[in-house]
Amino acid sequence: MSERAENSFDLAPLRLSSGEASVVELEVAIPEFDLSGQVYEVRPPVLPVRLDVSRTTGNGYALRLRFVAEMAGPCMRCLEPSANSFKVDAREVEQPGARDEELDSPYVDDEVVDVGQWTNDALALTLPAQLLCRADCAGLCAKCGENLNDSPDHAHAAEPDPRWAKLRELEL
Repeated sequence: MSERAENSFDLAPLRLSSGEASVVELEVAIPEFDLSGQVYEVRPPVLPVRLDVSRTTGNGYALRLRFVAEMAGPCMRCLEPSANSFKVDAREVEQPGARDEELDSPYVDDEVVDVGQWTNDALALTLPAQLLCRADCAGLCAKCGENLNDSPDHAHAAEPDPRWAKLRELEL
């Protein structure tokens, strides 16, 4: 982990007035992901992130988090190594005393933003259902486990329908 990695950021020293904004460049450490029992490494492990902070009326904040991360690990279809890049653009609002829970960010507590947890969660929400080595990955053969990307003409002889087994036993 880098000495410069910051997993929280205090908004108070920015001293923003209502309507003012600031851009903060941070480095955030993200641990590897465990998806369906497979480990996916986040590259780089310490991500440069951009945090846009705008002061709202009522002592609140509008926050925007942006970064690019790569996830490396096994393809979920063929198990070959894969690396996918993801652009993340997440937004949060923190409006103290608001009755609407959508205006109360879980990542802000007393003007301190938990950038590490927000970065981790935002990346997790950006991920597709399956991380693949390529969009047209054919996967593995269900019978023998051969990689169908390497053998596109791979096939097995069709097994006879078991419902007709008794008729095959007849000697005519």
